Amino acid sequence: MSESGPAPDDPSEHRRDDPSVRLADDVAAERLRMFAFATADKRADYLSVLQAFDHARTHYVVLLHAADVADTLTRIGRPALSAAEITPLLDQLHHWGVLERSYDGSRAATLAEYRNRHFVYQFSRLGYQAFRAVRDVLALRLDDAALSRLALPDLLADLRRLAEANGRGDGELIYRTLRRLDSTLSDMAARASQFYLTLGDLVRTTEITPEAFLTRKDALLTHMREFSSDLARYAPKLASAIADVEQTGVHDLLERAAVADERLFLTVAERQADWTRRWAGLTQWFVTASDGPSESERLREGTMAAISAVLSLLRRVTETRRGGVSRESQLRHLAGWFAGAPTEDAAHALFQAVFDLGRPRHLSTVHPDADVIPESRSWWDAPPVEISRTLAETGKPAAAGAPGRVQRNEASIRRLRDAQLAAQRARAEAARSLATGGAYDRVLGEEETDVLLGLLTAALTARVPVSGVVRASTGSENGVRLTLTPHEASTTVETARGRLHLDRLRVSVQ
Repeated sequence: MSESGPAPDDPSEHRRDDPSVRLADDVAAERLRMFAFATADKRADYLSVLQAFDHARTHYVVLLHAADVADTLTRIGRPALSAAEITPLLDQLHHWGVLERSYDGSRAATLAEYRNRHFVYQFSRLGYQAFRAVRDVLALRLDDAALSRLALPDLLADLRRLAEANGRGDGELIYRTLRRLDSTLSDMAARASQFYLTLGDLVRTTEITPEAFLTRKDALLTHMREFSSDLARYAPKLASAIADVEQTGVHDLLERAAVADERLFLTVAERQADWTRRWAGLTQWFVTASDGPSESERLREGTMAAISAVLSLLRRVTETRRGGVSRESQLRHLAGWFAGAPTEDAAHALFQAVFDLGRPRHLSTVHPDADVIPESRSWWDAPPVEISRTLAETGKPAAAGAPGRVQRNEASIRRLRDAQLAAQRARAEAARSLATGGAYDRVLGEEETDVLLGLLTAALTARVPVSGVVRASTGSENGVRLTLTPHEASTTVETARGRLHLDRLRVSVQ
């Protein structure tokens, strides 16, 4: 029996525990979060606000207040938003890192306004790059891709000019020519990549109509054949021009370019290393290496393969038109499969296989303890977070409603106050009448009776029996004082409500 040793360590576990790897993952997560505005519910409003900042940037205005953003949107013809609507959008963009926020005390006219934190906003460096990436994607037209065959003569002329400038030792001309070469070659590579991506979509798509393809196929084939022919004709000349430049001294060339370089935050050695890498890339494009073909040869082979793909697509389009298979007929066949499904589960499985629309919806929320569980941590590693029913059902976080408006009936309040003052005046008048006329030998009115009963209540409440003897007690109201004193016989007070008998007590009102 053989003994099995401990299982080997998983390299992915070591990589996950590496602090540098975790730091790189957190940085990547923070930067990817800047693109959240492109997928948020209010993405159109966020994009409009960022376009206002971009418009102000072209006019050399960097810092904007919410009111400035509203004015800019009105001026450039975007959907109008008020400053109150723009403020939460700016705060959210600041939370994502797209905008930077700072105080602007100059806008405060009073101390209260200063305490209200008047913020101004501007693009962060990475936030502006994120906005530009989204803007370029939205502005990109997929039908304007083309190969830049006219750039080949410019590359040849610049290489010859570069050899002459290096021979004379003209560092500034070397730097300008190298920059132009690098820019032209980068544009040529980017346009070629975009062209072949668009061409691949054209070959794979099923949305294109045969008429539209047949209309463009002649121009497309002519364009690719001309580019392939020009690339085959200019590639040897460009390789020869690169050899002429290297004969004048590549080290001196790159050193002079680094000295004339205008990037202040890089040292001369760093600039020279950068230009060395760029020159190696330019050489790799047109000079065949020992380990494989040059980039121009690969591009030419890719062009010939693309021509073959277009011809194959042309053949399929022609056969489709002849056979009658179209998107409409495909959908009719699919509808027939749905109708002929034996069970409902089979129909659901067919729907899932065809449309693939059953994936879960991901919800975004913040852990209550943000210091312990940062937002950049993946949900695979972080503990679960409780979400509200509103967020689970609608995908939108629950928000507290605005406080209800206080309903005040000023007319009713005024009527009640007037009635209260009138009652107080009538009671005061009755108290004075009672003090003047006394409680005996007459019939007390309704108001006087109320005053007397109130005074009796206060006086009787204050009476405290001491050793079986009840002493005199008093009560007062509205400046009138009532005194109850013990009497040898009961007394009677005549009122509008009847007779009031006081058992061995006498009333004195002053």
